[in-house]
Amino acid sequence: MLTPLADADALKQKDKLGLWTTTSLVVGNMIGAGVFLMPAALAAYGSISLLGWVFSSLGAFLLAKIFSNLSKMLPKADGGPYAYSREGLGDFAGFLVAWGYWISTWCTNAAIAVSFVSALSTFFPALATNALLAVATGLAAIWFLTWVNTRGIVATGKLQLVTTILKIVPLVLVAVGGLFFFNVRNFLPFNSTGVSNYSAILTSGAYTFFAFLGIECATVPSCSVANPEKTIARATMLGMLLTTFIYIISCVSIMGMIPGKDLQHSLTPYADAAVIIWGSSARYWVSAGVAIAAFGALNGWILIQGQMPYAIAKDKLFPRVFGKLNQKGVPAMGIVISSVLISLLMSMNYTKGLVEQFKFLIMLTTLTVLVPYLFSTAAYMIIRMEKRYLKPGGWTASIILASLSFLFCIWAVAGSGQEIVYWGFLLILAGLPFYVIIRWNKKP
Repeated sequence: MLTPLADADALKQKDKLGLWTTTSLVVGNMIGAGVFLMPAALAAYGSISLLGWVFSSLGAFLLAKIFSNLSKMLPKADGGPYAYSREGLGDFAGFLVAWGYWISTWCTNAAIAVSFVSALSTFFPALATNALLAVATGLAAIWFLTWVNTRGIVATGKLQLVTTILKIVPLVLVAVGGLFFFNVRNFLPFNSTGVSNYSAILTSGAYTFFAFLGIECATVPSCSVANPEKTIARATMLGMLLTTFIYIISCVSIMGMIPGKDLQHSLTPYADAAVIIWGSSARYWVSAGVAIAAFGALNGWILIQGQMPYAIAKDKLFPRVFGKLNQKGVPAMGIVISSVLISLLMSMNYTKGLVEQFKFLIMLTTLTVLVPYLFSTAAYMIIRMEKRYLKPGGWTASIILASLSFLFCIWAVAGSGQEIVYWGFLLILAGLPFYVIIRWNKKP
């Protein structure tokens, strides 16, 4: 039975996410299957790419601090970036953020489902050759996790916590084990790009920043988090710090174990490193880690895909069906509708004529996540000033934080490339007719 536009804030404390499950949502959504390929992608830059990690992590820390502060000022603002943008910049800005974020979420979930199937192909080779079997496996994962997410946010949170722990284990084992197989000469050349050190750091920094997308996830289901004014801020910063440590230490270990020329051609860098440490059988448990990483990320983002449109529907900026909760206090219809779209995109990936279009669409989703970051940062100081949340002497620190975060977002958007920026903003603006129709229907 669905409850029209019910409020998740009415849920009992025991039916809400705690600190560790909220933190696992942040960590689990940031650490997807893609991070297992990151050392190979960065090897082409040389060891200077480690400075790129430092640069991008500093930018991500600024954004994490922005979201942490916003969650304290507006602890019950469901929708995270959407709610903050709407509060500071108005309905239209909020709608654009929510529209872009929603599109990005279900498109990204389709890509995660594909990477999950790819990881399983190590154990079931038929998945790499039989398109029908691959699609069926991906759809089974999507709809199983859709079902889990409709059973209540606590069930989703527990599964997220378990999969996050399981995906972290192989990353940490490789990172620590690799320290015993370290060769400093593998870090040479320092810069193998042929461009200046400054350009190499900026380029690798732009690339590695994409691994931090998801730092805002704790803010999206605010009303479903216990003691949100404290829990969300702590989970965001804790998740950010934990993820940064795992990213950097594991990349350092792998680059120290495998020569750059070999590493940049590796399709499974973590598995190759594990083989060096523990032997050939280690390849399988690392592949299992990749599959679990994808499965966990898919679970976390399916939760988000229901919570974001739910928040907009409560404000009557989205169809009412997205704002209906089931008996478990979950926006089930919003999750199901988004999962239908995920299923279509995931199936499209296995249609030969549409593969390239699908990949291009996934690239666009990165920009549609950066726009909410940009809008949230812009709204931060407005909310600070209008709501008088500034403590005496807090102006300078707040202005510096907001300015640096805003400039970092601008840099990240520009680093996406001219073509992606053009098509990304076009995709976001495609929501304009939808917004006009909704506003028109709201007239008395």
